[in-house]
Amino acid sequence: MATEVTALAVPATTYESHHWLAQTDGMSSRAQLSSASGPYESSVPARIADHSMTIPSDLGADVDEATAALARFDLYASAKLGAESPTLGPMSSILLRTESASSSQIENLTVGAPQLALAEIDQAGSENARAVVANVRTMEAALALADHLDESAVLAMHARLLGGQRGWEDRAGRYRDELVWVGRSRISPRGASHVAPQAEQVPAAMADLVRYLARDDVPVIVQAAIAHAQFETIHPFADGNGRTGRALVHAILRAKRVMVRTTAPVSAGLLTDTEAYFSALGAYRRGDARPIVEQFTRASRYAAFTGERLVDDLAAQVDAAREALTARRLRPQASAWRVVPLLISNPVLNARLLVDRLGTNEVAAQRALTQLTDAEVLTERTGMKRNRIWQHSGILNVLDQYAQQISRH
Repeated sequence: MATEVTALAVPATTYESHHWLAQTDGMSSRAQLSSASGPYESSVPARIADHSMTIPSDLGADVDEATAALARFDLYASAKLGAESPTLGPMSSILLRTESASSSQIENLTVGAPQLALAEIDQAGSENARAVVANVRTMEAALALADHLDESAVLAMHARLLGGQRGWEDRAGRYRDELVWVGRSRISPRGASHVAPQAEQVPAAMADLVRYLARDDVPVIVQAAIAHAQFETIHPFADGNGRTGRALVHAILRAKRVMVRTTAPVSAGLLTDTEAYFSALGAYRRGDARPIVEQFTRASRYAAFTGERLVDDLAAQVDAAREALTARRLRPQASAWRVVPLLISNPVLNARLLVDRLGTNEVAAQRALTQLTDAEVLTERTGMKRNRIWQHSGILNVLDQYAQQISRH
């Protein structure tokens, strides 16, 4: 006999009726414009700041397990590398980048590890790669602003995202002033899977959400899942709502001290079943937060389990690089040793990056790159005499294999 699943009740989204007059986009026929015009309903987000909820005991146990898994992962990454290890900073950076890439992929922005690494040194030809790097900056802003989760922090996160997205700079860090919807039509909200609130409702809805974030009486993963679902319901920006909303999750995890040192690839877990993720957002709007909380507990456990293996695999690459330099009897003062920890966060690099990151000069940077190439740690990828770029193929392979593992689910 199947066990009855108890809902996690939240105030349901309501709707109000409007009339849409489709405007020509230069590509739609008169018949299409006529069909796109007519009545539609936009959402009216419920107020959640003061909502008192009863969390079913089985869901509460699931939340506790997932929270503990994230905290263990945070400690594991630190213990694996050592709290004072110079590798921990770069490791945290690459975990952040991995999470940003997964979050972007949910929005169909796909990019491989080599292109993303090239974009980090301003050498990418891929527009997608530049968009994902902008998402990395959004995640960085989210973590930096975690101790002050107010509306200005959310606007700053969004400014970092769209400020790096060509053609959207004037919308960066500003609430939208037009209607937005989630659907296939460019010219009409009719038939959309979600029509966001009218623009004038956004400030009050966001103020309510920020009040909810200030609460300390809600389990962290429950709070993060509900805050994310509410944010996606409000859709406060003209673009970039999904990526900003997932960055907000990491700000919450940092603010509530679940993740203190690193970033867990939670979006990678959501990416393994995007259909369930979007379905859970729909259930939330109908008044049941349980599915979205379950998606986040599942994604958190996935992030912790696979994140540990990713840390192990990346650390092994660093160890192998050090062994290769030792085998060549490189003196301890050699510049190459200082580069090794940076290879995790920058598996594609050039001399300029080393000058910037290590505070060294061009000659020392070139010497380090030569030493690492001679030791077969790095490979020069351009074949040119000027503007050369090097890569660590092992780290790139680890990152691409992790991305492939997610997509196979």
